[in-house]
Amino acid sequence: MTVTVEVVNSSGEDVAEDEAVALARRVLTEQGIEAGDLGISFVGAEEMRALKREHLGLDEATDVLSFPIDSSDDLPPGLPRQLGDVVVCPQVVGDGWQRPLVHGLLHLLGHEHGPAMAALEEAWS
Repeated sequence: MTVTVEVVNSSGEDVAEDEAVALARRVLTEQGIEAGDLGISFVGAEEMRALKREHLGLDEATDVLSFPIDSSDDLPPGLPRQLGDVVVCPQVVGDGWQRPLVHGLLHLLGHEHGPAMAALEEAWS
């Protein structure tokens, strides 16, 4: 079993999509997720701004947003895990998209801001 990752890049920026998939799979595996479906989107600043406004009520672009579905909840046997989506804005983060991606993945798994999450981000970025 493996984590299936769908990557969409509508940002207009060159992003190493294969590296993003490999990083996501590594983080998820080390967090105990061995199978499931994940979406990663790289979007432009205006799209990110619209998403943040729609979902958080803040009218500004940001580096990353997470939209969890199953996170790490217990699921019935045989039901594929739907992890959710991580949306990253290369125009905000530049070439340093790895740490925001890890940050978003950890949020999908239920991690909250704090020293433990920061240590995990540092370890994988």
